[in-house]
Amino acid sequence: MSLAQSVLAGDRLSLARLLTRVENDTPEGRAGLDELFAHTGKAHLIGVTGSPGTGKSSLVNQLALHFRKQEKRVAIVAVDPSSPFSGGAVLGDRVRMRDLAGDAGIFIRSMATRGSLGGLAQATAGMVQVLDAAGFQVILIETVGAGQAEVDIARLAHTTLVVEVPGLGDDIQAIKAGILEIADILVVNKADRPGADSTERALKSMLELAHPAARIFLHHGGPPSPPIFEAQNGGEKVEWIPPIRRTVATDGSGLAELLEAIQAHVEHLQRSGDWARRERTRLEVEFDLLVQQMLMARFRAGHSEDRLEQMLDAIQERRFSPREALDKLMEENR
Repeated sequence: MSLAQSVLAGDRLSLARLLTRVENDTPEGRAGLDELFAHTGKAHLIGVTGSPGTGKSSLVNQLALHFRKQEKRVAIVAVDPSSPFSGGAVLGDRVRMRDLAGDAGIFIRSMATRGSLGGLAQATAGMVQVLDAAGFQVILIETVGAGQAEVDIARLAHTTLVVEVPGLGDDIQAIKAGILEIADILVVNKADRPGADSTERALKSMLELAHPAARIFLHHGGPPSPPIFEAQNGGEKVEWIPPIRRTVATDGSGLAELLEAIQAHVEHLQRSGDWARRERTRLEVEFDLLVQQMLMARFRAGHSEDRLEQMLDAIQERRFSPREALDKLMEENR
């Protein structure tokens, strides 16, 4: 029996082994992904991102506990910074998720970024596919929170939570990080701290700039549930206004309201057709990446390392521009 078949049969050890092979991009890992692909596309992928120190791991811990109360199987992919010594994941997230230990309905996997930008390791998409095929209904993807390239998470997840906290000292940081472009739900965590009101006001102001119609909902009583508004012609306009939810992850405060917002977003995606569109976009991005990797491998296979070094020397000496050097190599490859 192959590893993929064992995963479908529910063997957790085979699941862990296949995830390792996928992360290391081995031939066995690629074969497993191909075999499992027909069984994917069922899980709800929730991305959790935000600056370091916002309490993402504690929030993921609470979300997993609440989903388990709904009798859903939950997987967590925690993308950790790479250790500068071993290259492996630091595993800090697992330390903070001890409440989940011993639950057969939860599977936690930490993985190292290995220098990839955006807080997502290149193998994350493949690992999520394996967990999806293994029957996990909710997959929580926690990113490193490394900066503006966090938009990668929006391409992978159906629902993206962007976590902010009071007291970071820069209310404009959210704009610089492109927060409104990737957030489906804004979470003000550690809301028991001083400054939660001003943080929420800053986020509301930014939402008003991005969504003029949000003024109707954000000033009097907060955003609606679900936050969808009617178009003037009487039909439903498929625009989602990100709601703002306050939480205190350490004691679970506000989690019920956050879960309601997540469920409202799922219903919106299904009703508007955005679920299928996001799935197609995610698969397109993955396909394009594979094309780039394959073409790069073939290109390098067609030229010796010495020849590539010669061309790099010529570029450095300004005898050829990078485009001219590429054209010359492509001609040699014909």
